[in-house]
Amino acid sequence: MYIFGMPPSAPTDTSSSPGQDEPTRRVMDALRRIVRVLSASAHGPAARRGPTGAQLFVLRQIDAAPGLSIGELAARTLAGQSTVSEVVSRLVERGLAARRANPTDARQTRLVLTARGRAVVRDTAPTAQERLAAGLTTLDATEREGLARALERWLEAAGLTELPATMFFEDDHAPSRPAS
Repeated sequence: MYIFGMPPSAPTDTSSSPGQDEPTRRVMDALRRIVRVLSASAHGPAARRGPTGAQLFVLRQIDAAPGLSIGELAARTLAGQSTVSEVVSRLVERGLAARRANPTDARQTRLVLTARGRAVVRDTAPTAQERLAAGLTTLDATEREGLARALERWLEAAGLTELPATMFFEDDHAPSRPAS
């Protein structure tokens, strides 16, 4: 079976029953909840009227620290610079954010929200991404490291480590949607 974006080397043997134990069921249930809330956030009625969840997440980070560079914003959003740059470009196109010259280094730009961007941040509830990121902060460093290691090993076993880690449901070819 071919799954879009999945490398052909991914294991597909489902003859055994890997979900027979309780911890496996709990992991899959947790993953289903995460995917469900992220999907609803990305594709629900509010998402069709305004910015995507990823765009809202980026808007809130810029609002919290105006004047960030793309690199600084990438660090705050826990995403790659190229991914963040694409999201920012969409926000600029929609008139929600702007790039300003860095007064101390003309080679760099700083990111700020426009009045429309500030209104969207003010009038929109926290995104699923924000809630999940906030939930991670309740885990201590050892728990976060263990979770990261386990997820990475799981993806490796599933043959999915080569897929790019883009922001949730931020489609590279999605048409721009009007801002609310």
